[in-house]
Amino acid sequence: MTKIDIFSGFLGAGKTTLIKKLIAEAFKGEKIVLIENEFGEIGIDGGFLKEAGVQINEMNSGCICCSLVGDFGKALEKVLTEYTPDRILIEPSGVGKLSDVIKAVSKVVTDEVVLNSFVTVADASKCKMYMKNFGEFYNNQIENASTIILSRTQNISEDKLNKCIELLRSLNDKASVVTTPWDNLTGKQILTAIENKNSLLDELMSDEEVCPECGHHHDHDEECHHEHHHDHDEECHHEHHHDHDEECHHEHHHDHDEECHHEHHHHHHADEVFTSWGKETTKKFTIAEIEEILKNLNDTEKYGIILRAKGIVQGTDGEWIHFDFVPEESNIRIGCSDYTGRLCVIGSKINEPELKKLFKLI
Repeated sequence: MTKIDIFSGFLGAGKTTLIKKLIAEAFKGEKIVLIENEFGEIGIDGGFLKEAGVQINEMNSGCICCSLVGDFGKALEKVLTEYTPDRILIEPSGVGKLSDVIKAVSKVVTDEVVLNSFVTVADASKCKMYMKNFGEFYNNQIENASTIILSRTQNISEDKLNKCIELLRSLNDKASVVTTPWDNLTGKQILTAIENKNSLLDELMSDEEVCPECGHHHDHDEECHHEHHHDHDEECHHEHHHDHDEECHHEHHHDHDEECHHEHHHHHHADEVFTSWGKETTKKFTIAEIEEILKNLNDTEKYGIILRAKGIVQGTDGEWIHFDFVPEESNIRIGCSDYTGRLCVIGSKINEPELKKLFKLI
């Protein structure tokens, strides 16, 4: 029997950190395969997880919601045949739609392969901002989760945490929500919270259908009205287009403190909204230089809306610098070496020429 667990979450939410914790503390003795999908030209996380001795099967051909119907199904079949694992962990792209992943995985479910859980990791300090600005992708991950695990809850006030939970509950009132800081929980406790929701998972899979048009759950007797429909192989032309440099303003706007309820659905692929820039480099950096670079990435006017940056680069003293960035927060550590330096930046309307200058790669 092979269990499949899906760990979704918006860019920088902490999916990889959670998976590493579960591998170290909850999955000991199990034969595990991780399938991850990077939105970007260069995969970074694979190196982090190889440190834990996990088999990696990376698919960097595009975001998971776009390449999933063909490549993803084949990848799953290959993993099941070649490795016969006890558990498959699927880490979709941070901008992938969870409903698409569930739909693809459901096609390989048999008596010997079960969809065990679909988890969404959400940064408690940023849920309102992401819900407001990237609702189509962010909300889909929340709405389709059987368990929502909040990260960075130790960094915000109780009032802000409660408001975050209220927003999440407005989208999904069935999932369990883990709010305790991860350092205060063991991996086994987190796994128990995830797997105890199997009854909910069954309910979500049987009582509701995932609509292939909007990616949301609908009751069987609920009619789903969409403004435009597309056949499976039909190219999807949206009624609203944006030039490459044009800021995308959605039809609904909210004041800063207004609760964001979306009553209609957009139908974008991730690569229409998000872009990535990645480079391999032999350039050496000091920690101070990396700190300054990550600080500058918060300048949205100059560099675009940078949602995630991560990399492994060689330091001037011979050590290897691992870095990770999400808006207003960054992490730098010394880690294992890699075959070459690599970095990747993901965001919306990113300015590649300015990024090259920032990283001194020109």
